[in-house]
Amino acid sequence: MSLTSRGPRAVFWDMDGTMVDTEPLWGIATYELSERLGRRLSTEKREETVGGSFPNTLRVCAEWAGLSVAQLDYDHHRSWMFGRMSELFAGQLVPNPGVRELLSSLHASGMPMLVTTNTERELADRCIDAVGRALFAGSITGDEVPNPKPAPDMYLKAAETVGADPADCLVFEDSWAGMSAAAAAGCVVLGLAASDAVPDGVQPFDPARFVGAKAGEVAEWFEHARLARESV
Repeated sequence: MSLTSRGPRAVFWDMDGTMVDTEPLWGIATYELSERLGRRLSTEKREETVGGSFPNTLRVCAEWAGLSVAQLDYDHHRSWMFGRMSELFAGQLVPNPGVRELLSSLHASGMPMLVTTNTERELADRCIDAVGRALFAGSITGDEVPNPKPAPDMYLKAAETVGADPADCLVFEDSWAGMSAAAAAGCVVLGLAASDAVPDGVQPFDPARFVGAKAGEVAEWFEHARLARESV
């Protein structure tokens, strides 16, 4: 199968959880933030922050503690959160199995790729460097679009950046917010989650398939997901 004839025009990669297993670290900081506000999040409530932006995380933690964001010093809590994440990131940023090798194969094939993450630029650059900045044509972070995921803004901007129709772009995402954003933008989305944990229009995908995969297989994944979406 030819990448140019049937494969995607571009591939967009979520970062946290998809390329780098940072979600447990975000979990640590999020639970600590909620405790600082007076009430530790439940496991179920923490799920509402996965893949979201910091404003969303602060809102969830505040409301759980019986507070409103308007009552809080936003800059103070953001500074604390980002500082804590910097501490947690130190020495712990390792790409998930098979990711770097697959990225290298796609890069060698000439495939345009962007990192698309709700993480703000201040922290995102450290993760992008850990994965391999040279492998990507660029990146878009949550503070660089009017509305972060689950809004489609980031993926619409990504498609515009590479000059492609969103329907011709493949997205790898692991969170509900991210999958929803990419699907709303009209992209072909492979969701790194169980079949009962993906939004409509998203094809579930086992990330274990990254291991040993090459660019040609990505074209097959894209075509399969595209046809499955169109058959619904």
